[in-house]
Amino acid sequence: MQFSILGSSGLSVSRVCLGSMTWGFQNNQQDANQQIEYALSQGVNFIDTAEMYAVPPSADTYGKTETIIGNWLAANPQRRKDIVLATKIAGPGLPWVRNGAPITGDAVVEAVDASLKRLQTDYIDLFQLHWPNRPNPHFGRHTPNDTRFSDINTADHTAQMLDILKGLQRCVDAGKIRFCGLSDDTTWGINTYLKLSEQHTLPRMVSIQNEFSLLHAKDWPYLIENCVHEDIAYLPWSPLATGMLSGKYLNNARPEGSRWTFSQRNKLFRDTEAAQLATAEYAEIAHQCGITPAQLALAWCDQVDGVTSTIIGATTQTQLIENINAFATPLTPQALNDINAVFKRYPAPF
Repeated sequence: MQFSILGSSGLSVSRVCLGSMTWGFQNNQQDANQQIEYALSQGVNFIDTAEMYAVPPSADTYGKTETIIGNWLAANPQRRKDIVLATKIAGPGLPWVRNGAPITGDAVVEAVDASLKRLQTDYIDLFQLHWPNRPNPHFGRHTPNDTRFSDINTADHTAQMLDILKGLQRCVDAGKIRFCGLSDDTTWGINTYLKLSEQHTLPRMVSIQNEFSLLHAKDWPYLIENCVHEDIAYLPWSPLATGMLSGKYLNNARPEGSRWTFSQRNKLFRDTEAAQLATAEYAEIAHQCGITPAQLALAWCDQVDGVTSTIIGATTQTQLIENINAFATPLTPQALNDINAVFKRYPAPF
């Protein structure tokens, strides 16, 4: 297993981060225990979760994933020191989470305390803002003017961000969190937090996790370049494009129990003709390399300059083994050339 430094935190994290959002919906406690044990045995030391999980989010599944991880930690207290544990506070819009209200400094303190209780631990290594208070810059906003940035009150949002940083400071001072980061945010969001942290001597964001894959590489090069130069760890989520890059949804296939059979949000903007064509070509390259399509997509993500650790998820042990093995052998120059040729034909298929 290879390791990288998590931005300016100094923490050493595995290049593979074990995602957990299926635990509590598609996977039960026993499944999660097996995944954690196997990941640790392969050198993975980085686990990511969120108060919102399991997914798809609902009032019934809220907090279940953290509870499952907490049960494992309670049964294995000696292993806590071996894990860099990350979780997230949900942003506005979910009525069952703080009445759907925006994130505030007080909400941060409340969420941290609740997560600590569910996780059955004394501290969180990386506490992240799941999405910002301003109109969500990720989901559903993929064409110009879907969001009118000029209508957003910058002063109000900057004041909210300062309040959030003060809440994070309270948690750091209390020893409840070690470092903080972002998720589903933009270059403006990163840099505004960095400026506020420097101006007011408050915690510095050390990481951001955004969707990134062969089918959704819109953070390259601008946001990722910013991360490299500002010492922000870049953590791709959904490197398989919600499973699409595994090839299992080609030709309109819908394997029983797969995510697209129960969560329409995952396919709303991803299931395009261009994405299907690109996936088929990537699958052929994988076949020529003697690896699976999922392994090709993960290995590609790992070699992108600026990527710190790639967040993987699996619903079966077989998938987890396949995914972790993807990071063992770098892609050949020929494979990268073939991938780049397809990427140029389909640079933004959704």
